[in-house]
Amino acid sequence: MELNLTPLNNHVFIEPASEEKVTKSGIVLPETSEKERPMQGKIIAVGPGKMDKTGNRISMSVKVGDMVIFKKYGPDEVEVDGKKYLVGEESDILAIIN
Repeated sequence: MELNLTPLNNHVFIEPASEEKVTKSGIVLPETSEKERPMQGKIIAVGPGKMDKTGNRISMSVKVGDMVIFKKYGPDEVEVDGKKYLVGEESDILAIIN
């Protein structure tokens, strides 16, 4: 999915991974059955990085397409073209899933 926007500085847009929950008896629970926010997702847009004190840009350590684990309540939820995304700073990302 390509967004028609570019995050500023060290911000990233994340498409949250939807995980289907299945009970022991095999019943698939809808995504809305649990109120917990996802903590994994795919990077879909990346800013150019923030500037250091001398005016040099610090490059980002994530790129579009990376699957990441992020802080549960770090990123903010936004809606673009009717779809919900998470937007946060690079520091909200804890790890890249290899």
